[in-house]
Amino acid sequence: MNKVATTLIDKLKHQVRILKQNIIALYLSYKDPRVPWYAKWIAICVVAYACSPIDLIPDFIPVLGYLDDLILVPLGVTLALRFIPKPILEEYREKAKELGKKKPKNWLVGALFIAIWILCAVWIGIMAYKMMRP
Repeated sequence: MNKVATTLIDKLKHQVRILKQNIIALYLSYKDPRVPWYAKWIAICVVAYACSPIDLIPDFIPVLGYLDDLILVPLGVTLALRFIPKPILEEYREKAKELGKKKPKNWLVGALFIAIWILCAVWIGIMAYKMMRP
């Protein structure tokens, strides 16, 4: 590989590391009582979407499948970070750095989002059935 490509790859790896730390910081901050409720809501949605195996556009669709991950997740993280007070955010960014690769698990939130996806699928199925029925 040439030097330019190596530099670009290193920059991308660094950005991905920062994004991952910010997602972990969002996860940690949603439990803090000092964070406003609307920031918690946005943080929960962004973290759930980032960690969910279900995407808005499935990954098997060429190009578009990964665009939602490359665009929606960073935009959501940026939006959520703007609503969290700076001192609290810095505190959780430090904790996220300490956690490193160790990802916190919250099975209750995971189960909640799976239930939401199932309810959405059922609702869409019901609506499609009603539209197809004579």
